[in-house]
Amino acid sequence: MARHMYASPVEKGWYYLHRLFCGVVLLYLIAPILAIIPLSFNSVPFFTYPMSGWSLRWYEEFFLTDRWQGALYNSILVAVSATLLSTALGTLAALGLSRPTFPWRTAVMGLLISPMIVPGIITAVAVYFFYADIGLLNSYTGLIVAHTTLATPFVVIAVTATLAGFDHSLTRAAAGLGAPPITVFFKVILPLILPGMIAGSLFAFLTSFDEVIVALFIASAEQRTLPRVMFSGIREQINPTIIAGATVLTLFSVVVLAVVELLRRRSERLRGIRDT
Repeated sequence: MARHMYASPVEKGWYYLHRLFCGVVLLYLIAPILAIIPLSFNSVPFFTYPMSGWSLRWYEEFFLTDRWQGALYNSILVAVSATLLSTALGTLAALGLSRPTFPWRTAVMGLLISPMIVPGIITAVAVYFFYADIGLLNSYTGLIVAHTTLATPFVVIAVTATLAGFDHSLTRAAAGLGAPPITVFFKVILPLILPGMIAGSLFAFLTSFDEVIVALFIASAEQRTLPRVMFSGIREQINPTIIAGATVLTLFSVVVLAVVELLRRRSERLRGIRDT
């Protein structure tokens, strides 16, 4: 801030120009969302501007009808289960990768984050044929395991970033004082990596909650998730209830991302305190 106060007029001009350019780009990206959200309050069952009236009937249908409530319940159940599993597995993997003596670290990291790189349709087809052989198609277990595979890389990356400045002498000191490994983890390691774990788990939850391609391949009508119902609604009968559901998901995602940003800032403050 002090540096900006003493900047030259040219530097100030570039500073505000950069801010303006970023604002225009962000507006361009979110303009389609801002344009369709008002349609979720339309009083008629079709999309039109200007709207003939305002109504909450589509939100009532989203929150009160069995079809949408069943899909929302399935999404929450699968997302919470996948988040718990991916957080545990991703944290353990990140702790192992953070060890200086870990062999083939780059190759293992590439393998762990490969679900983020491989196109979703390829992953879905591969999961479908694999589950068909082992009998996990059309089951909650299969859907949760598949979503765990997709969500774990986000936890690995978040926790690995938190462990980038981790001082391993703390764990050696605790072990030297006679603390067992479980105590070292909960008393020394966990408080330091907790912001990264929470951020990774939030990204994992969003990944599972918004996933639709794998669900289309391996889930039956009993495991229909909210994105799958929205996708089916677009193909069969378009009505503003889909936009109401999309608006709820958008607001939820914004809240989660805001929490992640707060956790990131808290982690930076803790790291700064520890460095000083």
